[in-house]
Amino acid sequence: MTLIQLLILFSGLSFLGYGIAFFISPNMRIEFKRFGLEKYGVLTAVLELCGAIGLLVGLVSDTILLISSGGLAALMFLGVAVRLRVKDSFWVLVPALFYMLLNASIFFVSIRN
Repeated sequence: MTLIQLLILFSGLSFLGYGIAFFISPNMRIEFKRFGLEKYGVLTAVLELCGAIGLLVGLVSDTILLISSGGLAALMFLGVAVRLRVKDSFWVLVPALFYMLLNASIFFVSIRN
């Protein structure tokens, strides 16, 4: 398995976990309320789940991989922007920044291939 495939698998499984966590953990819903975005929580979780499935399917389909990694990078860009807006500390912002950069990297590497 190549490094990019491992990164795709890591990101896909991570987003699968984050998406599911929204529906089973009250803390995730509390965070969206704190952001003032509680009406977008379910949409965000569904987009994370779709992106996760898309990354995993993207291991065999380049088009799906591009759409999923680009979409998740954009979603995490918005996550970084929201955390900046609510003035979260840098360390609270790091996971969203990490996943934004990870999925942007997957996207750009996939374009080259």
